[in-house]
Amino acid sequence: MSPSLPLVTTAERRNRLGRRHRLAPSARAATVSQAADAVVALHATDAATVFLSARARLSEGGPDTIERALYEDVGLVRLLSMRNTLFAVSTELAPYVDSSTARGIAAKERRTLLKHLDEDGQGLDADWLARAEAAALDALDSRGPCTGSQLSAAVPALRQKITIGRGKKYETEAGVATRVIRVLAADGRIRRDRPRGSWTSSQFRWVHTEPWPAVPAAEARAEIARRWLRAYGPATEADFKWWTGWTLTDARKALAAVGPDQVRLEDGNTALVSPGDTAPEPAPEPWAALLPGLDPSGMGWSDRAFHLDPAHRPALFDYAGNIGPTVWWNGEIVGGWAQRPDGQIVWRLLGSPCRAAEQAVAAEAARLADWVGGARVTPRFRTPLERELVA
Repeated sequence: MSPSLPLVTTAERRNRLGRRHRLAPSARAATVSQAADAVVALHATDAATVFLSARARLSEGGPDTIERALYEDVGLVRLLSMRNTLFAVSTELAPYVDSSTARGIAAKERRTLLKHLDEDGQGLDADWLARAEAAALDALDSRGPCTGSQLSAAVPALRQKITIGRGKKYETEAGVATRVIRVLAADGRIRRDRPRGSWTSSQFRWVHTEPWPAVPAAEARAEIARRWLRAYGPATEADFKWWTGWTLTDARKALAAVGPDQVRLEDGNTALVSPGDTAPEPAPEPWAALLPGLDPSGMGWSDRAFHLDPAHRPALFDYAGNIGPTVWWNGEIVGGWAQRPDGQIVWRLLGSPCRAAEQAVAAEAARLADWVGGARVTPRFRTPLERELVA
């Protein structure tokens, strides 16, 4: 490592997180799309995460503001993309996410379904699948938004049953509706609309939509790399590869296209930042945040040592590496939180935070409770501390 490289301290990295992830009050976003773009994409595997992640970054607005962005203005859309995971991205960024990542996933999903159809032995093939897809789209055009069960009722082909793993120990009979809908969604021909229940529900309705404009894959990957470096730099090639789920070759080519600068970190390692982005980041005002499970600020790096004490990891992550609800103070994870069945927001600080941190977290917990109102939030991925707090 060259000592001539600019030094980015741990404090400056936390300053960047507070400002660029729009978590400090003075940096909060005016729109849902701005909140999503600040972290490139919002995790959407858990329906509530999109809302709670956006809430933490918005200057104002309740759940209805985020619903409007998702289902009326459609400034934010869910795409199966990075790491084969569902993310919510702005419609400005969606074509780049689609071309860089979602296209490959869609092709794999289609191959897998066709393989299952062939192995089932009933003569279902690509032509049958094309007819089933066309019938589903026609039903959406004539009926409007439909749930999966409503689509199955309207399209006889979607009520077809197939046997997966015939002759194997895991042999099972399954309906094709969910699989056909997944392929249509991965292809960008349908999108998720309002769920049947509240904003915490994942029982979505579906609507017919047009595929995203084609962008050359290399150009799309470079745009993702540029935005990711701005949001998460300083970061490493390993961080970027992990976050995207791309091959090492694709990750390296995308970063090279951006031409990042190198910086030194306090731990003696080197990392990458956007070109020219080496100036010290001014500290924002003191801030606290209660972020949901899978929030991008906790999941944006493979190495999180600069904002998370390794001793706290067992309490805050599940066995698969998914982060649970976290409490932040000035760019560092200092605890976890949960909502009890009666609606109460409870939290626990880990380590020995200062009195100012305790007061700020209490105020933020009260703000979250007011925002959530009568809704009940149970993370899809439960962590030891979250379970303990609920109990």
